[in-house]
Amino acid sequence: MKTLVVAERKGTELRRVTLELAAKARELGEAAVVEIAGERYSPLPFVSALAKKVESDKPDLVLLGATLNGRDLGARLAARLGRAYAADVTGLRAAGNALEADKPMYAGKVRAKVQLGLPAVVSVRPGAIPLKSAEAPQVDKIDADGSVEKLTFVKLVATATDTKRVSLSEARVVVSGGRGLKGPENWHLVEELADALGGAVGASRAVTDAGWRPNEEQVGQTGKTVTPDLYVALGISGAIQHLAGMTSSKVIVAVNKDPDADIFKIADYGVVADVFEFVPAFTDAVKRARAS
Repeated sequence: MKTLVVAERKGTELRRVTLELAAKARELGEAAVVEIAGERYSPLPFVSALAKKVESDKPDLVLLGATLNGRDLGARLAARLGRAYAADVTGLRAAGNALEADKPMYAGKVRAKVQLGLPAVVSVRPGAIPLKSAEAPQVDKIDADGSVEKLTFVKLVATATDTKRVSLSEARVVVSGGRGLKGPENWHLVEELADALGGAVGASRAVTDAGWRPNEEQVGQTGKTVTPDLYVALGISGAIQHLAGMTSSKVIVAVNKDPDADIFKIADYGVVADVFEFVPAFTDAVKRARAS
């Protein structure tokens, strides 16, 4: 199977999802990686350049990360070329002359296996494909098509952040807090455990709606979907809206004083305890273990 991976960067480094897709493409057969050069993502110039590349190289499969830009670009490319399209998949396998994909549906309540005829375009959820080697692939660059109409940015304001943690969508460890923290003044419990584990901080929708944390930290159906190796839920009840954003995590640990909380239904490990007593002790234990 001939596969073309569309690369994305964060600064000067390739995003982890690009490395994951390149590894999967090599597993499936012949692989190539392409990056579209442009000052910033602009839908029409990017899809026009990528469509020309696909029509020229004729890959059986085009893989993109299911990021904000990747989902938009993938859907536009499939529509323009009339290819089969699957978005936000969590697994890929060759199935004869077709492709079989695992895809969460209905806010994570259903995990479906879908079959796509080739040629196809697929966006893959970051973190869904195990990364055995971080070796960077060879990347070919193509220019965005400047001849087509493009969006005009009236004003672009960069939002400064004082955090040095890894980004939530690409983190291998995520520690999230819910209303059980009782207020923003207690959020240091979540941050200290996340720092001890070398992970990112997340939050439930109830927390961001209350203004305790910024919206970019929200995990859930209306926030970010994450697929870390370890997801720790502190004081989160387990509303279906939140579960939709984290049920694909490899290992889920839940801490809640309510033994009937829905979060325990999907947790691999559950701790029935008061977060204010358990988390400081657990954080200290993690620090000691990592220091030894």
